[in-house]
Amino acid sequence: MAPVQILDGLFFIERGYLNGNHFVYCSSEPVLIDTAYLTDFQQTEQLIAGLGVDLTRVHLIVNTHCHCDHIGGNKIIQDRSGCDIAMHKIGKHFIDSCDDWSTWWRYYGQDAEFFECSTALNDGDVIDIGPHEFEVLYTPGHAADGIVLYHRRNRILISSDTLWENDMAALTLRVEGSRAVFSMLESLERLEKLEVKCVYPGHGGPFSDFHGALKRARKRLEGFLQNPKRIGMDQLKKIIIYTLMMKRTVVEDQFFPYLMQTHWFPETVDLYFDGQYEKKYQAIMKDFFSRSIVQRRDGKIWTTVKP
Repeated sequence: MAPVQILDGLFFIERGYLNGNHFVYCSSEPVLIDTAYLTDFQQTEQLIAGLGVDLTRVHLIVNTHCHCDHIGGNKIIQDRSGCDIAMHKIGKHFIDSCDDWSTWWRYYGQDAEFFECSTALNDGDVIDIGPHEFEVLYTPGHAADGIVLYHRRNRILISSDTLWENDMAALTLRVEGSRAVFSMLESLERLEKLEVKCVYPGHGGPFSDFHGALKRARKRLEGFLQNPKRIGMDQLKKIIIYTLMMKRTVVEDQFFPYLMQTHWFPETVDLYFDGQYEKKYQAIMKDFFSRSIVQRRDGKIWTTVKP
């Protein structure tokens, strides 16, 4: 998908699921919102350069939260440009204290680099993206430092991972805490009060059915509360696929032993499925193979999900 201009000089770039979507304000002092995943930085650079932006001139990066798929290019771009980086005050604390657990990086075995965060954002702040004023709304649940950006005059919502069109971001209760589902519900309730014409999410394409997406997300969360095993299954499926995207291809016989060495896989199975490690793994992979979400050849496996 080609970049989409959503406001004068401000472009939306859709990526996949390993790389979060991002935004570029084109000017002599460019501003970026989120910078995708570290190992795909070359493509990120090409996409931004395609809009005529020189990364050495970047003035500001705004991060919607500190997960790896949204901050991946931060350090490289900051090293080249000396740019400021702004994020919610909780995320700034994680970065300042080099807390790679609360950021999820170590928990899920993700590639990421620390950087200098110069500006702490608070709920209700207004941040300028070029001439465009966006309101900062704090929306925890998926991430302790999650924010969305709202352009009130044009009714545009940059929803990051707080709201997707037909799915929702993984919840990691062992990092985010046992009230994460309730926090997500409260964040959605807050968004519902906004007038929104178009939503630009952290993954997936833009959409206009704002209230429909809210309804679907609430229904999913209510199902999680009724049956917590659904949280565990959703987490296992999403992070298995995410791990395959990170690794590109994996020797099939080595994948389950690798997962057992991570923090997240055995802990998630212990929490929700009574330690049935291989049984859950085999059931999930059988489903993925049957739907061609994961494919195999010559002893290797990979995912067909767009990174």
